[in-house]
Amino acid sequence: MVNNLQQGFFGIGIQNGKTPENLGVLWRSAQNMGASFIFTIGNRYAKQACDTHKATGAMPYFHYNTFEEFYSNLPKGAQLVGVELDEKAEPLETFKHPRRCVYLLGAEDHGLSKTAIDKSHFLVKFKTVLSLNVSVAGSIVMYDRQLKSC
Repeated sequence: MVNNLQQGFFGIGIQNGKTPENLGVLWRSAQNMGASFIFTIGNRYAKQACDTHKATGAMPYFHYNTFEEFYSNLPKGAQLVGVELDEKAEPLETFKHPRRCVYLLGAEDHGLSKTAIDKSHFLVKFKTVLSLNVSVAGSIVMYDRQLKSC
């Protein structure tokens, strides 16, 4: 259960998501892990049926046509955390999650845009040889946040 008197929040979303199933699975995890909101950037997604818990009716859902539109609407005081296999990214195992942040994941085939990488306050990555499914990656990040906040 989310304690609205506690300071801090997080949102999570996908830039140019590849499949509707990934969105539904990510949203279901977000609802279970205490996300404050969910979002998508770009038009590369379709209405999906995998959101079996109906997360879009339980928490705010935002859609942005471009990264610039999304970035200009970041909540006040929120830091952008990009999840990306990048040499500048910190290992998730040692990452300290900001109290107020927005996690941004990219599509499995293209990752985050260069602009998103450059504008991220933090970049995090996993100890994996290859990239993970975007909904799995998002679920791991949220679970790590939950573990470290206890």
